[in-house]
Amino acid sequence: MGVDYERELKKLLEGDMAQLARMKKTCDAHECAGFEVMESFPFMVIRGAGSFGTDLVALRGELSFPIEVKSSIHPKIYLSQPRLKEQLEMFLEDCIRANTFPIYAFRLKGRKGDPWRVFTIELEGLRYFSRILNRKIPSLRETPGGNYVMEWSQGMPLSDLLREIGRICSSVG
Repeated sequence: MGVDYERELKKLLEGDMAQLARMKKTCDAHECAGFEVMESFPFMVIRGAGSFGTDLVALRGELSFPIEVKSSIHPKIYLSQPRLKEQLEMFLEDCIRANTFPIYAFRLKGRKGDPWRVFTIELEGLRYFSRILNRKIPSLRETPGGNYVMEWSQGMPLSDLLREIGRICSSVG
């Protein structure tokens, strides 16, 4: 169930020690180091209500971003259904108004190691840490027909994003 993966991601970002330990069991040393960042720099994470809004919102100091969570047994997810396209457009409009950027988190079911990959859509006009992260995270691929695709192999491992967040948080003090 998608809700189970929302909860998993929420607990990882909150630095829940039990969830971090479960995740690290099948990770290599590089991935483990990324997840360990959440022990020192956890987020406050809020779950969204309803099925058409943002799934999670992660908050830590000057960093905040809404997260849309997707999961599949297949390494590619097409965001081509009219409802998903409308949701993506609303998501982008909200992000632009709030001067933040969207994160799409893709959980590949049955994957050992770090099963999460993150994507964004590059936005102009962002400032500070939001701009830095938005430019480092791979963008969703847009097809010639105007649909978006998440290819798991093309995303940034969540553990790498967390390591980058750790660098930012360490530099701020």
